Amino acid sequence: MLRVYDTLRDAKEAFVPAVAGEVKIYACGVTVYDDSHIGHARGAVVFDVIRRYLVFKGWRVTYVRNFTDVDDKIIKRAKEEGVSSRVIAERYIEAYQKDMGALGVAGADLEPKATEHMGEIIELVNQLVASGHAYASGGDVFFRVAAFDGYGKLSKRKPEELLAGARVEVDERKENPLDFVLWKASKEGEPSWESPWGPGRPGWHIECSAMSQAHLGVTFDIHGGGKDLIFPHHENEIAQSEAATGRPFVRYWVHNGFVNINHEKMSKSLGNFFTIKEVLARFHPEAVRFFLLLTHYRSPIDFSDQNLKDAERARRRVYNLLAEVARRVHQGADPAADAGSDDATQAMGRQVDQMMTQFEAAMDDDFNTARALGHIFEMVRLLNGALQDRPDAPTPELLGILTAFQENLRRAGEVLGLFQEAPDAVLKGSAEEGGDAIEAEISQRLAARNRKDWAEADRIRDALAARGVRLKDRPDGTTDWEWDR
Repeated sequence: MLRVYDTLRDAKEAFVPAVAGEVKIYACGVTVYDDSHIGHARGAVVFDVIRRYLVFKGWRVTYVRNFTDVDDKIIKRAKEEGVSSRVIAERYIEAYQKDMGALGVAGADLEPKATEHMGEIIELVNQLVASGHAYASGGDVFFRVAAFDGYGKLSKRKPEELLAGARVEVDERKENPLDFVLWKASKEGEPSWESPWGPGRPGWHIECSAMSQAHLGVTFDIHGGGKDLIFPHHENEIAQSEAATGRPFVRYWVHNGFVNINHEKMSKSLGNFFTIKEVLARFHPEAVRFFLLLTHYRSPIDFSDQNLKDAERARRRVYNLLAEVARRVHQGADPAADAGSDDATQAMGRQVDQMMTQFEAAMDDDFNTARALGHIFEMVRLLNGALQDRPDAPTPELLGILTAFQENLRRAGEVLGLFQEAPDAVLKGSAEEGGDAIEAEISQRLAARNRKDWAEADRIRDALAARGVRLKDRPDGTTDWEWDR
């Protein structure tokens, strides 16, 4: 049974959706005023895998990921460039979608924008004012924190503790320094919408409550985002949503950990961030995705060039094995091979048979991709050793094991969004990486070997090695190669 860590209950809980066979997910998307950074990539990849795994388990999934397309930062950027806020928002929505496509993150089923839901936002604010949970002041509308008994339950903070430690600017319009804005009166030159309180625009928190209720109902199964959103964003979402409806807002709160740079949280305010675009210019997108899944989603992850290079090498080890397995399967079983089976082959067959069981057990434990990948790499180590010890054509039993491994890795890889490329394309690279030129040099080396010009053959081999190309000579006289990265 799938167990999910719920931030609200601070424990792993058996996952039981509200409606049998159906899962509704809302993940907080990006505020589109600039290119997204690698921290955004982590959240997107995490919830992409969660969605894939739930589908793999047989649930019908409705996944909603929003765009905040009206915000102070968007307005500031628009003024700096002398364009409309809509131009800025659409530019960075398009950039985000391009980044996600490169990372193998599928689009959400619904991707609502705040500006498309002003009716629902204004209606929700109206409900809160009518119930006494919110009040208008000077054209703004604030949520009355004191009127909601459960405030602080997600972040495990009590209102009095928040007030004592708050660094809140004095705002005479507020009844309480902890009260937060639901609707902002417009300023000259800013985008605005008509409302019962005058022209204005929504506060950040109310947008997600309105959009999630519009598409998933007043109570849905999973609400996700980074840990930095627990307070105040998600805390405020709970308060305003439950105050308006009188019903539980979310069944499971799922939060991914931070991306650190030199063990310090990455953020734009600290200036220690890398955009997705910058990272993808230096590393293969699948290597980046692989790196992000090597750590459990709730744990912090340390971003560095070395860690990305290690991830790329590990990824290529899997493709090296897939290439060799494909070659053996294509070669077919040796009809003269002994039909008997040794203990090692039988043990290996059992492990391959258990591969998906182990994979599911890891993923059922709060989507533990780190452990799932660990099981995959144990199989890679096992099969690499077996194939090195058996250079000849495989026995029928070994051929069956290799075929089963191919299928199991395909299924696990579909969930993780990994290992779906053609092995030769990964290992040999594209023409842009010099693959055609390398093939030509290998042909020259083969010709040198055929005429027994060993010095020339060694020279070509060493020159290729200096460029990161590792040759693989086999007993049958053919030569293969891969990037040694």
